[in-house]
Amino acid sequence: MLTNLYSEALIDLLFEKSDDFFGIYDLSEEHFVHVNQAGVQMLGFTSEQALLAHPVRSRSVRTQPLEEESWNRLIGLLIRDGHYEEKTQIERENGQTFWGHLIISTFTTRNRPYALIQLIDQERLHQAERELEHSVRRYQGIFSNATIGIIVCDQQGHIVSANQMAEHLFGYTSEEWLKLTIEQLVPREVSKYHEKLRQSFNAQPQVRAMGHNRDLHAQRKDGSVFPVEISLSYFRLENELYAVAYIVDITFKKEAERQLLTHRDHIERLNADLEQKVADRTQALMATLEQLEQSKDELAKALVVERELGELKSRFVSMASHEFRTPLTVVLTSAALIERYPGSEHQINRQKHLNRIRASVNHLNDILEEFLSVDKLEEGKVVAHPVAVNIPQLVNETVADMQELLKPLQTIKTELACQTPVWLDPSLLRKIIVNLLSNAVKYSGPGSTVTIRATDTEGKLTLSVADQGVGISAEDQEHLFERFFRAKNVTDISGTGLGLHIVARYVELMGGQVSLQSALNEGTSVTLVFPYENHSFD
Repeated sequence: MLTNLYSEALIDLLFEKSDDFFGIYDLSEEHFVHVNQAGVQMLGFTSEQALLAHPVRSRSVRTQPLEEESWNRLIGLLIRDGHYEEKTQIERENGQTFWGHLIISTFTTRNRPYALIQLIDQERLHQAERELEHSVRRYQGIFSNATIGIIVCDQQGHIVSANQMAEHLFGYTSEEWLKLTIEQLVPREVSKYHEKLRQSFNAQPQVRAMGHNRDLHAQRKDGSVFPVEISLSYFRLENELYAVAYIVDITFKKEAERQLLTHRDHIERLNADLEQKVADRTQALMATLEQLEQSKDELAKALVVERELGELKSRFVSMASHEFRTPLTVVLTSAALIERYPGSEHQINRQKHLNRIRASVNHLNDILEEFLSVDKLEEGKVVAHPVAVNIPQLVNETVADMQELLKPLQTIKTELACQTPVWLDPSLLRKIIVNLLSNAVKYSGPGSTVTIRATDTEGKLTLSVADQGVGISAEDQEHLFERFFRAKNVTDISGTGLGLHIVARYVELMGGQVSLQSALNEGTSVTLVFPYENHSFD
């Protein structure tokens, strides 16, 4: 009664609530008569009816049923033992395979033999076992077969594992390792110190190399000591800290270093002797090189001077060929023409040519005066003698003297805002103004205006001359204050190329500064700034 009472519940629990394959197999008819839903899904069918109707899977959980001989052997085992198990690979209907644990138990009901077939999906277990096997092989390859000694110990210093190379290095057997502490592998004189180091590592474990800048040694089973290099790492297992020591025997390395040091000492002695010889010869060579360097510097300076002289010569020849030839030609021509007017009735013509001769001579005299000024400046014979100068008076007198040089309808405009006398050299200042006004008038056309401005503020005199002339290119502005230099756009206008050079030197003598702003066909403005006081520069 009790069995009948719970049989349906147990069958339902066994078949329908289980995640494993359960099937009732009729051994007489050799096919399944019932398969639970989990088993249907495990083999990849949509329903029990579909599985039971399948010509192959209704007779076997395998896609390829056992051959007759194997089947008869299986039936014989079941009849004898009533139970059979095996681990086999099963294929689902979609072609996927998995490893399963097959359990077959026989029973009889109503005088008819049946088998209860259980299939447990063990693919995850199989995968875990395979990964564990791979892990073990990797461990053997990395740890056991490593070419350096590896020793693992716990926090108390007890050795729990050592690889083959460690056994070879220290001379202990596998059984002896497990009875040792890490302190027994270091020389006796440092074992106590090593224990403190181990405790320090346990407190703050980290991956690092041991014995930085120090020589480390290990002790073998026979008591012999050998030099080593050791690196440390660690891992935790079930809250227990384990230290891993990687040990390399550097006996051959140390011997090679010793031999290398011996050779180095020998080589250093040879080098010292050689260096002394080289030093003696080098000293002699350096003396020779110093003389050659001095000669080279002198030659370089001479070449620079020669180059500068060549450029000056070229500029001078170019200027002189033009500036001297023109007035001399005028003198010769006018003298020849005067001879043609012997009578008193030709006095007007004679006077005209005499005036041309006088103007040409004055032009030549101005050129020579500029040459003499440059010569005096180079020799340091020009010195500034500051006195109290009335700037408006000096400028107006100079402008009045320049009127004869003006072209038709050309004017000089003054804007002077200097209230008090300033201490400067009036002679040098007048020469500067004359030079700047001459250039402005010469390089500006008829009807143009030349403006000269002067202001004195905060102990500085600012003087500027601006014109509306041909202007100067940016390329030529870099060389304007050099001797005999003339801009490319004024080569057909008379000039020596010394004016602005003399101006710059005079300004320098009075402690001032000169600047120039210009653009082609837009005119030029030259600005001078002089510091001054109410007493002599001396």
